[in-house]
Amino acid sequence: MAVKVGERLAQCGLLLVTAESCTGGWLGQAVTAVAGSSAWYERGFITYSNASKCDMLGVQQATLDQYGAVSAQTAQEMALGALNRSRAQISVSITGIAGPDGGTATKPVGMVCFAWAIKEGLVQQETRFFTGNRETIRRLAVTAALQGILRLLHDVTAVA
Repeated sequence: MAVKVGERLAQCGLLLVTAESCTGGWLGQAVTAVAGSSAWYERGFITYSNASKCDMLGVQQATLDQYGAVSAQTAQEMALGALNRSRAQISVSITGIAGPDGGTATKPVGMVCFAWAIKEGLVQQETRFFTGNRETIRRLAVTAALQGILRLLHDVTAVA
């Protein structure tokens, strides 16, 4: 799927930036495993701690205090912050609870929030609930992030 994402980004002349929390760089690894990805992958941010989300991406402390690190609001600020702190035109962010610990009744293990953004344009968000062990949840999150990039690119080119 990363190959397909790269082909579409190259066709559109867009650079991608990633902002990851629970996947710890797995998405960046997946896209850079594709030969020639330097033509369409600009950079990645691994912001595992709340402080790093604020420092590196400009996530507001008030957002974290009100909604938590695993929230649609934080995912959106991560995606927009990644765009603002890079040369890319499209971003994706991932923040979630991969487990086995850390879940609550309202935010269970497997809850992952995503946001995708185009510079000065469209922002899409989605929250998914995955099942499985830590590795499975993280793998599914990477796959969902790549699928979301393809959807966003389809929506952008359909409008253009």
